[in-house]
Amino acid sequence: MSDNLAKIKGIIEEHQTIRGNVKLVGDSITDQEALISLKSTRSDWSPGRLDILTEKQHKLQQTINFLSEGLTNHFALEEKVLPQFLGGFLMRALRLEHQAIRKAIHEAKSIAANTKLEGLSQEELISQDSDMQRRVNGLCHLIEEHADREDLMLEMVQRALVAKG
Repeated sequence: MSDNLAKIKGIIEEHQTIRGNVKLVGDSITDQEALISLKSTRSDWSPGRLDILTEKQHKLQQTINFLSEGLTNHFALEEKVLPQFLGGFLMRALRLEHQAIRKAIHEAKSIAANTKLEGLSQEELISQDSDMQRRVNGLCHLIEEHADREDLMLEMVQRALVAKG
């Protein structure tokens, strides 16, 4: 029983780490200083602002890759450990959510890697930045909601294990 309880507690602790990683993804795209600087630039676009967005894009790619690796490992652990506690239907629902998150991460990776900033007007750069922020915020929200739902299920399993004691 204590081994099972330790497994559940370990997964809940990983959720806290994942939330920290999600925050890193969000922080990499919402650099307010860069955004304010970008919006305050006049119509005569300065190359320095493109550099800020290019650096921001590179940082986002790295952070999404880091998050993706961590979630891949975490999902594998959950899909190995949790079936004995959650049963068939809840595990199927969990796997479907994992699949949706993997797809959203793949899309964010693709957009971050394939978005070309060179040659865009100031308005187009602002639009690209805004679109990427919207997508990243959506991804962060998806992951955080999923972790919250899992935590609720795992806390219930934890209580049942302790009561069974």
